[in-house]
Amino acid sequence: MSLSDSETSYGGGASEYKFFRQISRDRLLYEMLRSAKSPDSKAWKVLIMDKVTVKVMSHSCKMADITDQEVSLVEDLFRRRQPLPSLDAVYFIQPSKENSPIPKELVNHIKCDTSVLPRIGALREMNLEYFPIDNQAFITDQETAMEELYGNIENTRRFNTCFNNMATRIATIFASLKEFPNIWYRAAKESDGSTPTASRALVPTKLADAVWELVSKYKSTIPNFPQNETCDLLIVDRSIDQIAPVIHEWTYDAMCHDLLNMDGNKYVHEVPSKTGGPPERKEVLLEDNDSVWLELRHSHIADASERLHEKFTNFVSKNKAAQIQQSGRDGGELSTRDLQKMVQALPQYTEQVEKISLHVEIAGKINKLIRETDLRELGQLEQDLVFGDAGAKDVISFLRTKQNTSPEYKLRLLMIYASVYPEKFEGDKASKLMQLARLSRDDMKVISNMQMLAGSSNNKTSTGGFSLKFSNQKTKQAARKDRTEEEEETWQLFRFYPMIEVQLKIIQALLC
Repeated sequence: MSLSDSETSYGGGASEYKFFRQISRDRLLYEMLRSAKSPDSKAWKVLIMDKVTVKVMSHSCKMADITDQEVSLVEDLFRRRQPLPSLDAVYFIQPSKENSPIPKELVNHIKCDTSVLPRIGALREMNLEYFPIDNQAFITDQETAMEELYGNIENTRRFNTCFNNMATRIATIFASLKEFPNIWYRAAKESDGSTPTASRALVPTKLADAVWELVSKYKSTIPNFPQNETCDLLIVDRSIDQIAPVIHEWTYDAMCHDLLNMDGNKYVHEVPSKTGGPPERKEVLLEDNDSVWLELRHSHIADASERLHEKFTNFVSKNKAAQIQQSGRDGGELSTRDLQKMVQALPQYTEQVEKISLHVEIAGKINKLIRETDLRELGQLEQDLVFGDAGAKDVISFLRTKQNTSPEYKLRLLMIYASVYPEKFEGDKASKLMQLARLSRDDMKVISNMQMLAGSSNNKTSTGGFSLKFSNQKTKQAARKDRTEEEEETWQLFRFYPMIEVQLKIIQALLC
């Protein structure tokens, strides 16, 4: 059975708006697992997955979600398994090593295998190979993509594998959303692509072509798939903005991931032991189901800290259990009536106070690290460099007077400096700066790699039916325009913005 056998409607064909994670969850649970149930099927079943599909599932569903669909056991495809002939099985696996659609030869082989065919209830191509990281963002989970696409260009096998995986996974987003994209991309200067620099510059163009070809096939293979463009897809590479990944951003979300050594969205902290022993380590996920996180994640860290204090104060003043508990701490005796009210309010109180207390703790830890590392001074210099308010003297002065700054922070500062003032790293100037910063030769390679990547972004022109022209030229004074004239700056160190915002506004203007 192909995807076309499903009558479920998502994304562009749905009556209500759904987020990436919700769409993925619905497709996995209802379109795949629930549809595997038939009148003659057994009550419980086994779910078998490979390494990639396990990640797809875990990014959208919890184990309880899977169990609710009558899955009693989850197994690894590549491990020896105990035979379970009394249970039905659902195999959620990649069709091939190259992540391509199911080869016709394999389908024909299955059809001709009389020992296998009677055991197959349905065969469906899901077209779902992306990884939601929150409600409005996803990744293709390719940590080595920068190296494989922009590193050793001569290694065509690794390049093609990475490239094809990326194109396929991006395309499956539109299969799930049932959206047909109008694709904009960063077009390279017309070239034969024979040089390494030219090959790197062609990556967005090639990716746009590959995604377009894959998504276009959905028009004839997926029912109710749009026949005309319904949305816009913008494809760029890192050369449009090398500063954004290394500068310190001051939102609550950015500070958490930058300073707290989190593993993805997982935060580990210590909580008092219920048995009176030493503190216990507890893992929490900072995700969209955390209402406090959802409200504050994009706020400036100072704003988030203030709002958390207000939340806690208001919560204590309005919650009966908190008031009674506070009264007991102040020395007042608790009546039986007070205890009854406290017990009635306790479940909700415990959940709310844990969430607020967690974020109060996180914000406090971040503010402490900011003070201990003098991060505000470094952050001010970083943003002054970007907006043209600082130069060579300021960087040299900082490196001379702040020798205790961590090597990582000094390297990030020099990466920003190199992006704004590349001429300051010509000849032996880079070596002198590295010596002053007391950084290693390996750190120097990072700067060189940045310059190689930047080389792919010069003199871009726009050609083709769905291309877009970008300008990456910097003035001598600044890497981007200050927007404080347009928007009043409420919090210090909140001036920085990624260049992708500018590119999106360009597209919006062209579409109006």
